Amino acid sequence: MADVIEDKIKNYRTAPFDARFPNTNQTRNCFQNYLDFHRCNKALSSKGQDSSPCEWYQRVYTSLCPISWVEKWDGQIEDGSFPGKI
Repeated sequence: MADVIEDKIKNYRTAPFDARFPNTNQTRNCFQNYLDFHRCNKALSSKGQDSSPCEWYQRVYTSLCPISWVEKWDGQIEDGSFPGKI
């Protein structure tokens, strides 16, 4: 399974179609992948497992999200004022 994930990450070009977000506006898709990345990291690191599968979410949100949003959210996480549930 890890080989399949590594192949997908290696061949990654841009965010693939996600049926949960069929509309042109990809704001929710961006935010959801940002949350998924941090949730994945938190879950795997708390179990002492390798968090490399989480890189997929990071690549998707960095492809979709404006840099200013990501920087703002990172700052909010550090301050403890992030509105999402991680």
